[in-house]
Amino acid sequence: MNLQRFLATWAGLTLENRVNRIIILLLIGVNCVLAVTINQTDRTVVLVPPVLEAEVSVARSSASQEVREAWALFVAELLGNVTPSNAEFLIKALEPLLSPALRVDVLRVLDAQVAEIRREKVSLAFEPRAISRDPASGTIYITGTHVTSGPAAKPVNTSRTYALRVEFKNYRPVVVFLDSYPGEPRIGATEGSPR
Repeated sequence: MNLQRFLATWAGLTLENRVNRIIILLLIGVNCVLAVTINQTDRTVVLVPPVLEAEVSVARSSASQEVREAWALFVAELLGNVTPSNAEFLIKALEPLLSPALRVDVLRVLDAQVAEIRREKVSLAFEPRAISRDPASGTIYITGTHVTSGPAAKPVNTSRTYALRVEFKNYRPVVVFLDSYPGEPRIGATEGSPR
């Protein structure tokens, strides 16, 4: 029997309708399964920014070590390079990066230090020279030379370390631990409150 002739008959049309209904229901089911799967999948974003040397990944609640180190370096450079003219910018740039548990304490300390920098007309410069990490705690240590200079004083060079722990929440970096102290990194030391 010829297929076109069969489909032109009433029985052929009803059979074609039934087959089309089954296919449409299957396609709707597949679309529903696909939508549920897409909503439950944790997306990974692959980046190659100019400041990093290799491909890195950022997921909803995690990121590769290189990204964490880059953010820790960024925060350390922000905190270490302060002048009376950029102090307000520093606070605005850091506030969204701080976790809620740190925000109040760190901003209070920064406000006091900014007031002192303005009063004394002092400039701080930080030149990072080494990045190290403590795999056990996930803390990243940025060590470098900290230069303090004022209008009437000779610049003072000291070694300084910024200890930071950076986590990712909803693809955004969040600093959950922050400490700054003179000298070399204290890897494995008990970490106290932010300073």
